Amino acid sequence: MRNYLSIDIGGTNLKYGVIDHSGNLLFKQKLPTPTKKDDFLATFKQIVSKYHRQIGGVAISVPGQVDSQTGIVYHGGSLPFLDRLNFQQLIQSEFGELPVGVENDGKAGALAELWLGVLQDHPNSAAIILGTGVGGGIILNNQLLPGSHFQAGELSFMVNNYRLVGNDKLVGMSCSAVEMIEEIATKLNLPDKKDGIAVFEQLSQQESVAWKIFRGYCRRVAYLILNIQSVIDLTTYAIGGGISSQPLLVKTINEEYDKILLELPLVKETLTRPQIKKAKFENSANLYGALYGLLQKLDQNTLVD
Repeated sequence: MRNYLSIDIGGTNLKYGVIDHSGNLLFKQKLPTPTKKDDFLATFKQIVSKYHRQIGGVAISVPGQVDSQTGIVYHGGSLPFLDRLNFQQLIQSEFGELPVGVENDGKAGALAELWLGVLQDHPNSAAIILGTGVGGGIILNNQLLPGSHFQAGELSFMVNNYRLVGNDKLVGMSCSAVEMIEEIATKLNLPDKKDGIAVFEQLSQQESVAWKIFRGYCRRVAYLILNIQSVIDLTTYAIGGGISSQPLLVKTINEEYDKILLELPLVKETLTRPQIKKAKFENSANLYGALYGLLQKLDQNTLVD
């Protein structure tokens, strides 16, 4: 069985597809993520049931704190009903000893880039996933850094504005791509406040109000990268998430990073500037990354055996 079912559980959509051992996506589908636990479990089992006889394992990307060794999810992020759900146990109790891999969604994004994306041949690197919040994954010595509590790379919880109060001081708020799009759309009175394409059309026309908000956003992401860089000294950052499909994003983040270095000569002279690149995988990243995590797990088990 050289094909695998990969499932990306998101707060809005549940995506799934079959990918072969070499990373070829054979097909992909999506449906709205059920909002109640019982409905979710029924839908999830239905997907696995459809393909379990044709595959060599199930790979899962999910929000929350994930113990990738046991397959248990804690907290569940935007889907709190997933708290303490053991996906490995769930699948194997229904479908037998089918190999199962479970990974946090931000870390899955990093694994996708390490496997087949722009982080290949970059053993010390990271992925920053810009969406509703800010996810991430850190690669050290070609290995994903899980952290002592499976929480390394939870960039949303970094503090980047000490003057604000509550959650507003967190990176997950100030660097939220969704919040930035909504702010611009509101200022320009666009009919759909979540229409990122319409917002970037305005940016491409150099609309001044939109540009000011967007540049401020990109500068905050640049500061985030600089802060990470000062701690773990990486060579490459992959910027992912749906918004990364817009070339203007990574271009402007790079421009703002360079401006910060000009303003801080001591930093420019001391810290080596990393590469900041657009991630190869956009909305399919977690499907690939979850599978790569499973393949690594299977390889480790083979070595142990």
